[in-house]
Amino acid sequence: MKNNPVVWFEIHVQDLQRAKAFYEQVFQTQLTNLGDENMEYWTFPGDMETNGAAGALVKEDAVPSGGNSVTVYFSCQDCAVEAKRAKAAGGQIREAKMAIGEHGFISLVTDTEGNVIGLHSMQ
Repeated sequence: MKNNPVVWFEIHVQDLQRAKAFYEQVFQTQLTNLGDENMEYWTFPGDMETNGAAGALVKEDAVPSGGNSVTVYFSCQDCAVEAKRAKAAGGQIREAKMAIGEHGFISLVTDTEGNVIGLHSMQ
């Protein structure tokens, strides 16, 4: 495999507006609405021509949030900063910033919908 294996992610939510506010506050960004009458769908800023994965928040009645076994890691300058923002936005810090050797640092937070997400930084 020559490319990074993850090319897209979806985070399923129950309260789309609450989740959108959480992620916009934590990552200091704006999400874009790509939904239709069948599904609420808000994408994170991204460039499909570069490395890394783009993704979206999705509200779909058939797929509940939380309780899944997939952890999506977001790239950060300093993962402790985004972890503090997550707590301020109504989430919880599950694991505070910790070193992972030569690979930098991670923190795990729970969003307002019960999903666990990872934060990764090199400092």
